[in-house]
Amino acid sequence: MVNEIQDKNCLNEAKSKLKKEGYGIVGDHSAVKICLWTKHSIRGDGGCWKEKFYGISSAGCCQMTPSLFHCENKCLHCWRNLNYTSDKKIKNCDSPVEILDGIVEARKKLLAGFKGWEKIDLKRYNDALEPKLYTMSLSGEPTLYPRLGEMFKEIRRRGAISFLVTNGLNPEVLAGFSDEELPTQITISTNAPNEKLFKIWHRSTKVDAWKKFNESLDVLRELKGRVRRVVRLTLVEEGNEGEFNGVTNMTEGNIKEYCDLIKKAEPDFIHVKGFMSVGYSRARMGYDKQPWFNAIKDYALRIRDGLGGYEIAGEDERSCVVMLAKKGMKLKIEKV
Repeated sequence: MVNEIQDKNCLNEAKSKLKKEGYGIVGDHSAVKICLWTKHSIRGDGGCWKEKFYGISSAGCCQMTPSLFHCENKCLHCWRNLNYTSDKKIKNCDSPVEILDGIVEARKKLLAGFKGWEKIDLKRYNDALEPKLYTMSLSGEPTLYPRLGEMFKEIRRRGAISFLVTNGLNPEVLAGFSDEELPTQITISTNAPNEKLFKIWHRSTKVDAWKKFNESLDVLRELKGRVRRVVRLTLVEEGNEGEFNGVTNMTEGNIKEYCDLIKKAEPDFIHVKGFMSVGYSRARMGYDKQPWFNAIKDYALRIRDGLGGYEIAGEDERSCVVMLAKKGMKLKIEKV
């Protein structure tokens, strides 16, 4: 009983801190937050790279999670507070409908204050109240939520688009989706090009994490034609600031290793993105670990050349990201 009380107190403390940081907490394990680019979009100042690449308004993008405190990794570049992270699957979980209804209402409350801005784009604001895109990248590992397929099915029923961003440690979840349970797009984060760096970088509680990750790349390849598929690289300069100074994942030698992993997955798109020293990641990695855009673009070009069959399909200097796409792939998303 003492442990249960301590766990509950810890959970309440974590929720209290997140609320102060602008999170809308839904139930015991879900949350939503208003992205900086959603704020910009509502003001009419333009959206994020997802809007630029995929044609989805950032005003209607709902950054959320059904697994707020659950992840098997404690990645060096993660901007979340990792002190409250559990690697266990969620038990006694809320239903997809309960979560999504709660997310929409919590998001409306978080957006309410923006209506008073002088430069508000009222049409964009009103459009934003009902999400057009649910992006599961806020915190935690979404595949630890046991009813994820049902959630994607419900999002589709509501006429919205869904993006899943995953660490790739649960390949059985990705392989188990029926066609109607698949999200609109799956992104696997590929931040370490080899097993040695993977263990340093992700600090996973799974002893077979590298094996599971590679299995997920195989699953992504097998999902060709059923779902839009992405491999994302978050690149970090060597730098000398922070707890993990001198650690980098973007050497010249890493390029071939990344290409080998990407060839295994055969994704439709590749996001080559620069690390941002924000949130809790600043204690582990300082600002000198942030790559400049020209370094990211140069790295993306080298990966393109190492792969063959891909081309630069988009870039956004503000977000320090370059997109590679298979030649002939359509970027814009027109249906759920």
